[in-house]
Amino acid sequence: MSEADFVIVGSGSAGSALAARLSEDGRHSVLVLEYGGSDAGPFIQMPAALSYPMNMPRYDWGFASEPEPGLGGRRLVTPRGKVVGGSSSINGMVYVRGHARDFDHWAESGATGWSYADVLPYYKRMEHWHDGGHGGDPDWRGRSGPMHVSRGSRRNPLFHAFVKAGEEAGFELTADYNGEKQEGFGPMEQTVWKGRRWSTANAYLKPALKRSNLDMVRCLARRVVIENGRAVGVEIERGGKIEIVRARREVILAASSINTPKLLMLSGVGPAAHLAEHGIDVVADRAGVGKNLQDHLEVYVQQACTQPITLYKHWNLFGKALAGAEWLFFKTGLGASNQFESAAFLRSKPGVEYPDIQYHFLPIAVRYDGKAAAEGHGFQAHVGPMRSPSRGEVTLKSANPAEAPRIFFNYMSTEQDWVDFRHCIRLTREIFSQPAFDPYRGKEIQPGAACQSDDEIDAFICEHAESAYHPCGTARMGKASDPMAVVDPECRVIGVDALRVVDSSIFPRITNGNLNGPSIMVGEKASDMILGKPPLAADNAEPWINPRWQTSDR
Repeated sequence: MSEADFVIVGSGSAGSALAARLSEDGRHSVLVLEYGGSDAGPFIQMPAALSYPMNMPRYDWGFASEPEPGLGGRRLVTPRGKVVGGSSSINGMVYVRGHARDFDHWAESGATGWSYADVLPYYKRMEHWHDGGHGGDPDWRGRSGPMHVSRGSRRNPLFHAFVKAGEEAGFELTADYNGEKQEGFGPMEQTVWKGRRWSTANAYLKPALKRSNLDMVRCLARRVVIENGRAVGVEIERGGKIEIVRARREVILAASSINTPKLLMLSGVGPAAHLAEHGIDVVADRAGVGKNLQDHLEVYVQQACTQPITLYKHWNLFGKALAGAEWLFFKTGLGASNQFESAAFLRSKPGVEYPDIQYHFLPIAVRYDGKAAAEGHGFQAHVGPMRSPSRGEVTLKSANPAEAPRIFFNYMSTEQDWVDFRHCIRLTREIFSQPAFDPYRGKEIQPGAACQSDDEIDAFICEHAESAYHPCGTARMGKASDPMAVVDPECRVIGVDALRVVDSSIFPRITNGNLNGPSIMVGEKASDMILGKPPLAADNAEPWINPRWQTSDR
């Protein structure tokens, strides 16, 4: 297929959902352009192996940030999926919708039609939710969508100790942070089904590829071809040859918050002065392309465990082989979970209306690259502020489509970032010091007991803060009259006809939590817009807001 009604660049979280929905009624031909290869194999499909694919050049674009001044000049890796399913095939499989107020903020900032009441029906449409016997809010959840959302077994007593400790510290509990009440401690949700990673490739794309009107081409998308102000196709490279794939109706970029702004700029859509630097003819001068880059940073607070009950006992060749064999043959056991099975969403201080801190709890002290703490048995909390005021940018290094863009997050560039992070670390220590952890608590591995003053904590943050890998915002959605908006509330690129962006690039502001869920939702909602369908009826269910939010943090 060298032409189609719709040409979608990228098969990730939004792209796969979009391809499935646009091809659903059989009336339109859809072509997906994907650079990466197959997602087959245990490193991707086994949930517990999550640290591997995001560190494998086969599956990851291998991006890294520029030296970050706020982090002592460190370059942080920025994994993005270079594989069928995009980043949904290499992520940590944590499922978070985001808080209702996140989407209300989108609508208030110019993304009309994207309030929580507008997006909740799409979350319900995409979800097939399983409570796993851990409670929840069935009325708030979808039960028949393609996206299976489940919960781990939570057999390890440390998962329950973490939740109990939160309660002892005076915080709320929640049985479903994706339901009415995000705030509090409770079970974490994962995109895992029958022991396998449930990526958007598995949920949407592969079933849809059986249709005669949907096809996928492996290639490098070089630029959008724009003639007389209209997107008419995509210039691609495959097998060493450059050709043009034509789009009869629309070109849709779903290439990630890193590659989408790069493609826009290579196509002549972006800040005019920056494009001129690289000898690119300006089609639409949009100052916001590549700007507004946001991410979540986190630190791992690690505690030694006095009982041999952590995952460390499996962290050897024999243990991994055993877990791998059980998963291979039965899709059960340790291999069938991402091991993030308890979570918390908290508010940092009185006067904050809804949570701005996220916790992932893990019953092992380990780094994201899969290197276990030398101390042996331990547990850890990943913690970080959710709404950093810092903003970065994605810019071109050159006009060469094969060259990675320049990524600069500008992490920790405001005083507020430091205040918020210090609080996160001290709060975690408070939670770990509760009676629920008394049977298990050994010494603090990191930051370590000696790290107490603001300066000492700041030095620890500077050296150890890691990205949670949630980049977004680089083609912001807003009013067509907003000079920094890139797309309008229908996801149409302002100033170019028949071109849309449908991925996490369009987020006006980062959502509360992991971004896979909201990215899929964007694909779902945009599909109705593209097909000219009326949006699903608004759902006016009111989220729980802590009645003490003005006077207390808990």
